[in-house]
Amino acid sequence: MVPRLTTALSGPLLELERRFLDNAATIERWLRSQWQEHTPPFYGSVDLRNAGFKLAPVDMNLFPGGFNNLNVAFLPLCVQAAMSAVEKICPDARNLLLIPENHTRNRFYLQNVAQIAAILRRTGLDVRLGSLSPEITAPTTVELDDGASLLLEPLVRRGDRLGVDGFDPCMILLNNDLSAGIPDILRGLDSQHLLPPLHAGWAVRRKSQHFAAYDDVASDFAKLIGIDPWRINPYFASCDEIDFHDRQGEDCLAAKVDGLLTMIREKYREHGIDETPYVVVKADAGTYGMGVMTVRDAAEVRGLNRRQRNKMSVVKEGLAVSQVIIQEGVQTFEEVAGGVAEPVVYMIDRYVVGGFYRVHTARGRDENLNAPGMHFEPLAFETCCTLPDQRCDPDAAPNRFYAYGVVARLALLAASLELERTSLPAGVA
Repeated sequence: MVPRLTTALSGPLLELERRFLDNAATIERWLRSQWQEHTPPFYGSVDLRNAGFKLAPVDMNLFPGGFNNLNVAFLPLCVQAAMSAVEKICPDARNLLLIPENHTRNRFYLQNVAQIAAILRRTGLDVRLGSLSPEITAPTTVELDDGASLLLEPLVRRGDRLGVDGFDPCMILLNNDLSAGIPDILRGLDSQHLLPPLHAGWAVRRKSQHFAAYDDVASDFAKLIGIDPWRINPYFASCDEIDFHDRQGEDCLAAKVDGLLTMIREKYREHGIDETPYVVVKADAGTYGMGVMTVRDAAEVRGLNRRQRNKMSVVKEGLAVSQVIIQEGVQTFEEVAGGVAEPVVYMIDRYVVGGFYRVHTARGRDENLNAPGMHFEPLAFETCCTLPDQRCDPDAAPNRFYAYGVVARLALLAASLELERTSLPAGVA
């Protein structure tokens, strides 16, 4: 069953969804032309926020870690999409090496790894798991909660090729976002397909670069269907040379926050929106919802207390925060089982393959939901996100999810542009 939302979304968003539905053929044709010019990442997930008056992405993950939260009914779609990706990258591929995060004790993440491996094996690939963890010095079996197990093996480097003992893959798929940096063992692999590329990891990637690319995509798409691009695009700015511990960069941060809040207020007046604007300050590199702060007034970022500064100073793998992105806050008016919810849409190649609601019963509609206490509700699509039903109302599940799928694919296209426009720093092979 599709989760029933306790809020009946109406008003401008229904008009926006109707615009998507009325232009579905144009949208699909335009996206198809874009994929002829740009190569999508192998996979990705997009966090969306649905404010009723606005539907926008707020984060794009190129190393998605929640495949275990997808509805099992969409496993065939995942397999088909993965097969399409593999055929384009290495049509004769037989062996694939999957490199996960070093979370050998995180049972939820390991279920994700198992699901990715299962999808890839169903495409006809022999899949082995190679670990970057220094703890994995010999083949190690990890038991999963469902009774299955994973075999993690130490990586073996031979010249410019990487594998595990007795296994030489054509393709290497990273499910490790490289927050701790790019290890030497991954550098200079010229004779194998490494996906995503090294500069997609957080050692190099910046969220502000992604949303700069999304600006271009949203602008072109908005012209295509005749909407204000702001309705699918959050304003953003960035600040470099931040040091929360030493209170460096506070003036830059306060100025950027104030500027964005002014722009949002003007848009709210233009569209007749009676809401309090806010922005989200978060680390420009990193994931797992760390280093995130909601701000409603520029004064809030001056004189942060020690607890707030500690929270914002370090993200995953102990990575110090020196750059932040200030992003327009987009409320979510959706609820599932009494908890505030936001949809997360998953894609493989250029196809939407499923998703889930991130739900938090202790957070408000203008707060970060990617925090301890969250849980997930699979999106049990009646049809997939790319099959709208013109016979239904705009807010019927297939059509609402179509709108989600369109915006998610715009973010995926932006990720393609982002990767084309960036590269490893000079001197990094």
